[in-house]
Amino acid sequence: MAWHLFRLGRWSFVHRRIVAGIWLLLLVLAGVGAATLSGATDDNFTLGGLESTDAFTLIEQRSPSASPDGASAQIVFEAPAGKTLKQSQSDITAALAKVKTADVTSVVDPFTAGAVSQNGKVGYATVSYKVTPVELTTADTDALTSVKTTAEAAGITTAIGGDALSDAGPPGGSAEAIGVVVALVVLVITFGSLIAAGMPLLTAIVGVGIGIAGITTLTGFITLSSVTSALGSMLGLAVGIDYALFIMSRYRHEARSGRSLEDAAGSAVGTAGSAVIFAGLTVIIALVGLSITGIGFLTQMGLGGAATVFIAVLIALTLLPALLGFAGQRVVGGGFKFLKQHDPENDADRTNGQRWVEKVSRFRWPALVGGVLLAAVIAIPVTKMELAIPDNGTSAAGTDARVSYDLISDNFGAGANGPLLVVVDTKNATDKIAAVQAVQTKLTALDADFAAPVTPLVDDSTKAKTALQKQLDAVNLANFTVIPKTGPSDADTKKLVTTIRDDLSTIPADTGARALVTGQTAVGVDIAQKLTDVFPLYLLVVVGLAFLLLILVFRSILVPLKAALGFLLSIGVSLGATVAVFQWGWLNNLIGLDVTTPVVFLLPLLLTGVLFGLAMDYEVFLVTRMREAYVHGTEAREAVRVGFAHSARVVTAAAVIMFGVFAGFSLGDNVFIKTIGFALAVGVIADAFLVRMLIVPAVMSIIGERIWWLPQWLDRILPNLDIEGEALLEKLGPAPGQAQAEPVSAGH
Repeated sequence: MAWHLFRLGRWSFVHRRIVAGIWLLLLVLAGVGAATLSGATDDNFTLGGLESTDAFTLIEQRSPSASPDGASAQIVFEAPAGKTLKQSQSDITAALAKVKTADVTSVVDPFTAGAVSQNGKVGYATVSYKVTPVELTTADTDALTSVKTTAEAAGITTAIGGDALSDAGPPGGSAEAIGVVVALVVLVITFGSLIAAGMPLLTAIVGVGIGIAGITTLTGFITLSSVTSALGSMLGLAVGIDYALFIMSRYRHEARSGRSLEDAAGSAVGTAGSAVIFAGLTVIIALVGLSITGIGFLTQMGLGGAATVFIAVLIALTLLPALLGFAGQRVVGGGFKFLKQHDPENDADRTNGQRWVEKVSRFRWPALVGGVLLAAVIAIPVTKMELAIPDNGTSAAGTDARVSYDLISDNFGAGANGPLLVVVDTKNATDKIAAVQAVQTKLTALDADFAAPVTPLVDDSTKAKTALQKQLDAVNLANFTVIPKTGPSDADTKKLVTTIRDDLSTIPADTGARALVTGQTAVGVDIAQKLTDVFPLYLLVVVGLAFLLLILVFRSILVPLKAALGFLLSIGVSLGATVAVFQWGWLNNLIGLDVTTPVVFLLPLLLTGVLFGLAMDYEVFLVTRMREAYVHGTEAREAVRVGFAHSARVVTAAAVIMFGVFAGFSLGDNVFIKTIGFALAVGVIADAFLVRMLIVPAVMSIIGERIWWLPQWLDRILPNLDIEGEALLEKLGPAPGQAQAEPVSAGH
C-alpha cells in the first residue's frame, strides 16, 4: 500500500498542472451547480412511525386543509404605551389583511381567538399555510413581513414567530473564518513558515468548497437540512487541515533529510498518507453508520459529512503534493528564525513532547488514575441530561423568533408557545360521540396540570352533539388543544405528555376509538426514544467496523480495545460539559447563550458518531508512530516514548486547529449548530490531550510488550498493508542525510 501511495504522491508532484487543473475544474463545476440548481433547506425534524407523527399523518389524510405539516406563523402584537390592543384593533385588522396569499389557509386574529392578555396589552394572531416552510414563496414571506411593517407604522410593537420565517439559518462565513485564523496561527507556529502554513489551509478550503457546493446543488433535487451543510463544512475544514498537516510535516522531514523533492512528496504520501487514509476511513465509517438508524435527516447529515471527509482525503493525497511541486524549496527552507524546529532524534535538542512522555511513563499509574478520575468528574452532569427539540426560546436575543416567544411566555405562559394536540380517531368507535366524551372527561381530570382548562367539544345540549356528530361523520376526527403550564422543551412538559398518554391508554378498549398525543414536545419525546432504541445497534456496527479496521492498522487486539475505551471517556467529558453549559447555564454567556436549554435531542448519537471518528484520527496518528518504532526493533516502552516525541507536536497542532474550527461554529446563533460545535470542540480537546496524550501513553507503558499481542492464527490471515512503510524504505533506501533508514513517521 505504501508503495502505491508513494507512486501516487510522486506522480501528483511531477504532473502538478494536470492535478491542479482537475481539482480546479471540479471546484468550478460544483460552484456552477450550487449557483444554478440549489433549492431551499428545511430544518423541520420529522420521522414516521411514531405516535406524534402518525397523528399529523392522520389529520392530513382526513382533513388536508388542516394539515399540520403546513407552515405557521405567530404574529405577536404589543400595544403602544398607554393603550390597549382593543384601541388598536382597526390597525391590527388592516395589517393582518396584508398576509393573505394563495397559500394561506387561515388567519385567526387575537380578538376572535381570545388570544389577548389579561391586561389587554399583548395578543397574537395565528397564520396557517397549506405548504411547508420550505415551499413558501417570496410572495408569502413578503406578505408576512408586510404585516409587521404596517403594524409598526401604527406604533404597535410586532414580532413574528413560528416556522414560516427563520432568523437563525446556517452559520455564515464568520464561523469558518474563526477556524481559518486559528489554523493559520497554529500552522505558522508549527512550520515556522507562512508558505508552508498556507498549504494545508488552501487544500482544506478547496475541499470544503467542493463538498459544500455539492451539497448545495443536491438541495435542488432533494430536501436537506441546513445542518447538513454546516456539519460538512465543520468536518471538511477540520480534517482537511489536519490531514494535510500530517503529510506536510512528513514531506518537510524527508526533503530536509536529503531526498529529492519529488521523492520526498512520494514518501510523505506513502507513509503519512497511509495513516491519513485509515484515519479518514474511521471518520467515514462513523458518519455513514448514521444511516443504520433509518432516520432520514441523520442519514443526510452522515452522508454529507462523510462526502466532505472523503474529498479531504483525496485532496491531501493528490492536490497537496501538486501544490508542493509548485512551491518547490520555499516550503522546505526559509521561515521565521525565532520559531525553532526541534529534532526528536537529537538527544541534546529535546522536545516538549519528549519531556512530557518521559514524565507520563515515569508516573504512569498516577497519570492513568488521575486522568480517568478527571474525566469521570467532568462527565457527572451527563446523569442529569435532558433532551429536547430546540424551540424559539433559544434563539438569539433580539431576533423576532425570540421576542415573540418571550412576549407569549410572559403574557400567556410558556406553554402557549408549544401547545399539545390530542387527536381522537373515531373511525372504529361504536359510539363516536361517547368516545369523544370519554377523552374529554379524562383530559378535564388533568386540568390542574394545564395552563388553561380544556375547551369542551361536546356537552349535553342537542345542538353541540349534532354539530360534533356532523364533523365526525365527515372526517372521523376530533381535536383537543392542551396548553401546558411549562414551555415546549421543559422536563415537566415531557412528563405531561407521558401522563396524558397513560391516562388515554384505555380509550381503545373502552370505546373502539384511539387518542394520539402530538405537538412539538410530543414529537421530541418520540424521536428521542427512537434514537435511544437504535443507539445500541449503531454503536455495535460502527465501533465493530472501526475495531476491525484498527486491528488491520496496528496488528494488535489491545490497542484498538484501549482506543475504544478511551473514547468513552472523551464522549463523557464532552456531554458532561455540554450539559453544564447549555442545561445548567455555567459560563454560557461565553458562547453567546443567555438562556438555559435542554441538550439538542440529536446530539448524543450524532456526537458519538462524529467524535468517535475524530478520536480514532488521533489514535492512528499517534500510535502508528509508536508501532513504527516497535516493528523496527525498539523496545515496547521505549517505542512509546520515541513515537510520542515524533508525533506530539503535529498532533497538538492538529487538535488545536480542530478545536478552533469547532469553537468558531459554537459562537453562531443557530442553537443546533452551536451545540454541535461546542460539544465537538470540548470532545476534541479532551480526546487529544487527556486521553491520547496522557492516558494512552500511561496505559501502553504499563502493559509494555503485551500491548502488541495478536493471536498467531489471526496474524497469518490478516493482509499486510505495510502501514509502517517498511517495504517502501527497502525500495527507496535511506535518505542521503540519514546514516541508516530510520523509523518512518506518520506525523513527523
